[in-house]
Order: sequence, then C-alpha cells, then structure tokens
Amino acid sequence: MKYAVFTGAAGGLGSACAIAMAERDWTVFVADINEKALAEMGKNKNIIPLKVDITDEESVEQARAKVEETTDSLQAVINFAGIHAMSSLIEGDSPALVEKMLKINVMGMVRINKAFFDLVKKGKGRIVNCSSECGWMKPQPFNGPYTLTKYAVEAYNDSLRRELLCFGIPVVKIQPGSFKTNMHAAATASFDRMFENTEFYKHALTKLKPLMDFELKHANDLEHLVKAVIKAVEDDKPKHNYRVKNSRLIGTLELIPDKLVDAIYKIILS
Repeated sequence: MKYAVFTGAAGGLGSACAIAMAERDWTVFVADINEKALAEMGKNKNIIPLKVDITDEESVEQARAKVEETTDSLQAVINFAGIHAMSSLIEGDSPALVEKMLKINVMGMVRINKAFFDLVKKGKGRIVNCSSECGWMKPQPFNGPYTLTKYAVEAYNDSLRRELLCFGIPVVKIQPGSFKTNMHAAATASFDRMFENTEFYKHALTKLKPLMDFELKHANDLEHLVKAVIKAVEDDKPKHNYRVKNSRLIGTLELIPDKLVDAIYKIILS
C-alpha cells in the first residue's frame, strides 16, 4: 500500500490529482481547511479527509497524529495548498496580503514537510512542491505578491532537494501554467477590487485587463497537470521539475533583456 499526504487537494489544482492517485491505489490523506469539500472527497474509498490549517503548528501536529493512526510511513508528501490574488505592491493593504500569502504559500509548505519528513524517510518516499510558471518567469506587474511567494518556493525547493540528497529522497517541483479552476474567479475578483480602489493605476489596469482575459481564456485542461503529478510521484527517477503548459506569451519575455521588457510594459501601461 502506498500512502501520501496531499495538501490543498480538496479544491483548485490539487483535487483532480489526488483523485487520480486514489484511482491508482494510493491511499491519499487529503489535507485542506474546507470541510465541505473534504467531505465530498472522502466519498472515495482511498481518500482520507484531513482537516488542517497549514499556517498553524498545532493543527499540523494534530494532522500528523491522525496520519499515524493509519500508517507509520509515507511514500509521498505533495504540497498544493496556496492562494492567489492580484494586487499593487504600493496601494491598499499590500503588506498584509503579502504576509498572508507567504504564510500559506511558503511557510505552510515548510511546516508540512518538516512535520512529515521522518515518515517520508521511513517510507523511502519523496516530496513534491507546487510552484508556478510565475516562479521562474520574469515578474509581471500587479502579480507581485503571488510571484514573490513562488520565487521563494523555488529557492526553498532547490535548497531542500540538495539537503536531502544524502538520504536519497527526491524533492520535485511542479510548475503549472494556467488551468481551469476556481482560482480564475479569485484572480478576476481581486483584479476587479484593485481596479475599483486604485488611485494611480486606472489607465494601466484598463490596458492590462485584455491580456489577463486572454491568458484566462486559454487556460488548460487539468488532465495535463494530473499526468505530470503522477510522473512526479511514481517515476523511479523523477525530474527535478515539471513545467506544465506554461504560457508561451509570457514565456517569450524570457528571451528579451529586462531593459526591453520594461520598455514594452511602459508602452502598454502608460
């Protein structure tokens, strides 16, 4: 029997991946804070719902105790818990938003991996961390809070991978592009709030909106992400990272010097 703890798997990108793993005879501890979604996921006989607040040390320790009631080892820990919001870095309550996103997107991952590490080591398992295309592409305006958390995830993941080489424990990054999930509604809602409340950026956001709509319109089907996650957790020699349907449009900016990228944005947003 193969056991995995999968955070953020009761919604968003994670749920389809967790269900696919359950269908491949994994026992998946689906860790999330959404009780209603957890109850629905728990109808699958290979899924064990696990209510946990990854920002709270005590909640994580309680989750570990629940896992140990079933198994004393894990073959995978998969971190997909995260939130996204578009925001200016100088308007609104941006410090509070950045702090909240760091607590969930970064520190939650750090806390989960530390809490379950010895079970992974005993099970000769692996750790899979969900980053984003935003974690390696040039940062875009008004997506700064989310992007900086994913840059942090990239650095954390690579440092952890090298730290665990001596144990033979793979640490793998998933770098998804845009997929059809409820995160799109959240992104649109946060953009609309930013537009309504901005003092400085009405014109810039008006110009940027069609580009955001284009990216959301061309979001990908989750089956591509599911395949990548299955490879990450089951391949004997997984890759260090799996880039899954990253944006070709934004990706082209990687080929252009920063000075020219800045000039392009200045033209678009001015």
